[in-house]
Amino acid sequence: MSTEITTSGVHHIRLIVTDPVRSRDFYTSLLNYKVVPELPPGFVLSNGNILLGMTSPWDVGQALTNDRFTPNRVGLDHLSFSVANRAELNKAAALFDMNGVEHGEVGDLPPFGITILSFSDPDGIQLELTAPLE
Repeated sequence: MSTEITTSGVHHIRLIVTDPVRSRDFYTSLLNYKVVPELPPGFVLSNGNILLGMTSPWDVGQALTNDRFTPNRVGLDHLSFSVANRAELNKAAALFDMNGVEHGEVGDLPPFGITILSFSDPDGIQLELTAPLE
């Protein structure tokens, strides 16, 4: 019997968010996700490749008041979504500018063979778009 588990990809991601409707609107309006079912108190979204769930904290009574994502806690650092090329990253930066979404610069990471654009969702969850280095 093998002592290792072989995985074949990510099936889905679920985020705990402060306002599922606000998060749904962010991901559907800017990142081309569609609601596949509504699962109160949250949603499951898909872009055709990734299932992305979002819901309120499991026990609202234990949720931290005015909580925001921080990379200084144990857990998620960021999510990275693939796009076709650098032109898509530039298009995304322009769309973010039009919608008041703060973001970093489009930048190359040669050791990884990628170009990235960093930004955050309404709860401050760190996200990035990644394209092959040209």
